Amino acid sequence: MKHLVTVLFICIYSSTFSSVTTEKEFRPTFTESKKTTHKIPTGQDYTFGYLEVLENRDKPDGNRIKLPIYIFKSRSKNPKPDPILYTVGGPGYTSMRASKYMEYYKYLDDRDFILFEQRGTQYAKPSLDCPEWSKAVYQSNLPNSDATNPDSLFQQAATACKERLEKSGIDLNSYTTNQIAADINDLMKALGIEEYNLLTLSYSTKIGQVLIRDYPDKIRSVVMDSPLPLEVNYDEESVNNLLASVDKLLADCETDTDCNHAFPNLKKRFFTYLEDKTRNPLLVKVENPENGKLETFYLQGADLINVFSSASTGSVPNIPFEINKLLNNDLSSVEKQLQYLFREPGGGMGMGMRLSVWCAEEYPFNSQERIAQETTRYTAVKGLSPAVFDHQVCKIWSVKKVADMENQAVRSDIPVLLISGEYDELTPAKWADSMTKNLTNSYHLVFTGWKHGPTTHWSNSCAMQAANDFFNNPTEKPKPSCFEQITGPEFKTE
Repeated sequence: MKHLVTVLFICIYSSTFSSVTTEKEFRPTFTESKKTTHKIPTGQDYTFGYLEVLENRDKPDGNRIKLPIYIFKSRSKNPKPDPILYTVGGPGYTSMRASKYMEYYKYLDDRDFILFEQRGTQYAKPSLDCPEWSKAVYQSNLPNSDATNPDSLFQQAATACKERLEKSGIDLNSYTTNQIAADINDLMKALGIEEYNLLTLSYSTKIGQVLIRDYPDKIRSVVMDSPLPLEVNYDEESVNNLLASVDKLLADCETDTDCNHAFPNLKKRFFTYLEDKTRNPLLVKVENPENGKLETFYLQGADLINVFSSASTGSVPNIPFEINKLLNNDLSSVEKQLQYLFREPGGGMGMGMRLSVWCAEEYPFNSQERIAQETTRYTAVKGLSPAVFDHQVCKIWSVKKVADMENQAVRSDIPVLLISGEYDELTPAKWADSMTKNLTNSYHLVFTGWKHGPTTHWSNSCAMQAANDFFNNPTEKPKPSCFEQITGPEFKTE
């Protein structure tokens, strides 16, 4: 069960390449298409098509890849001339799902909005899916999995996926943040756009940093929601960041009169409980919906801390209540989560792209000694590795290490708005704070009581409003009235 938290916290069709070009100089093109990735609601004006670029820019006669692009027309009769380009995180997530929900995006009130699919993700051609990986995740979390060496499942999956993708002619070294940034720059040229704004989220904030470093000329302003600095070694810090975020939330419960009265001394009791279950795992029996049999899980602190890590901003007020249930041996929520593990795995959408990015850009700069230390340092979650991928998996994937500059801070005076959630354990607010030193024309907004991805918190669009205000006036820190009204969570107590 040691992979349970990783599975819950981490967020493709087979395709062939288009024919290779024989031209000495390749020029990226955008071609409109009537067939879209999703059905767009009636009334939304848009153009859809594919950007065609080289898979490897050093091989002008090599494979071409196609990236789906939506250009949504502004609702304004007089839209501003500089559109917004948006691409999501992961790495490996598709941006195309957002195409169905443009009516909720405030940005279209003022500008056109370009939705960009990164190379290797679900609707790109080719898409680097790894169903082998999804199967390994599924098998590793079942009660009858080989607890003595679960990592072998993932090593076997990486081997099988790599061999299959390379056999189809895919160059796994070409799926990096640097190449994605070059794709976006090529799109701007192909569309004839002179100036644009960037909206990035989580992993794609790395794409934004590369763009303002390497292709700054056309960029008017940038919003980085939940930023991941290039210079941060993510794997070395992730467990510490998780525990710090839990500590912060439970400390806030203790300073809240109602929460502290309902759940006194909750922080100490919870961490003591996690330590105890790490030594003496919690036995939970869950009915397997496939055969009706009771399956037995043994959960340690590394598994049970996902009471926090699996929560979204909307469920933050419930976290102390859910922790208290656990401490009182009410396992109803735990049992419900475990039920999901019996579902058949998906297709591993974008996992090959995720592996290429991580193993080329994060793994080479991490200290394996530090990761080993972090895995055993914290008694409450002992055994929980901070690494997204085991080092053996990246050795199997064997992509080339990127240049050292891809692990160094970017300096720029382009206007940047950094947005963080106070309880974000994935990309903590301290990282965005550190970025303001090198982004000399930047502002930082921290949303009290929120978690990862504030601009996608759909029940409260304040962060989206702040981002749109910034795009309209990037020379000032946005101050939407809604921001002052956010005072933190009202914790559920009964």
